[in-house]
Amino acid sequence: MSASQLVLGVKLRDDARFDNFHGDRNADAAARLKSACEQAGAVPVIVICGDADTGKSHLLQAACHLAEQKGQSAVCVSIEELLPFGPESLAGLEAQAVICVDDLELIAGQEDWEEAVFHLYNRVNDHGNLMIVSLSELPGSLPFGLQDLVSRLRHGLTIQLGINRDDDRLRILMARAEQRGLVLGDDVAAFILKRAPRKLADLLAILDRLDENSLRAQRRLTIPFVKSVLGW
Repeated sequence: MSASQLVLGVKLRDDARFDNFHGDRNADAAARLKSACEQAGAVPVIVICGDADTGKSHLLQAACHLAEQKGQSAVCVSIEELLPFGPESLAGLEAQAVICVDDLELIAGQEDWEEAVFHLYNRVNDHGNLMIVSLSELPGSLPFGLQDLVSRLRHGLTIQLGINRDDDRLRILMARAEQRGLVLGDDVAAFILKRAPRKLADLLAILDRLDENSLRAQRRLTIPFVKSVLGW
């Protein structure tokens, strides 16, 4: 399967944009990324580092949306999804103006993949395009065997994300509810946040479930209704 075929199957989430990346903890990081994306040729690569659930994938897709708004081509691929297709799946991506590669830490220690990413970086640089990657940790803290790749990743802009605090998670929950047209009172939001898993993805999945049940039952989101839906 060629890279062009894979790219056709990639669909950006419409809600993954800079203007709906909520929460104060990583607001400055998002602003730095947006600024770097708007300055053509400022850096050869941008590395976004952070634990799971810090919004790395959201920001990669936001960068693609921004590029498309400017009339540029963009693609966002996940290493996790590309692994079954082998390193050759990266071929041709350098033709895009913005190339975002998520979960790059998954290829650390795999010689063939590291070589492929290294050569992709060089091709992107030769084309004068921008490569943005996400990593769970700083490049030097991961078990990459190809030090030339580590050197290239260190050569660009590194943006570190932090774990969202409870007030950020509350703000994200409220904002996502508003986007869906849900009326979520402060008391209900606080009730959900107190009992929901800490992982943001799980919290938003709960909101999806409540939205679906609210529509089906034609009920407002109240604490008794939330209890009945979630079994709390």
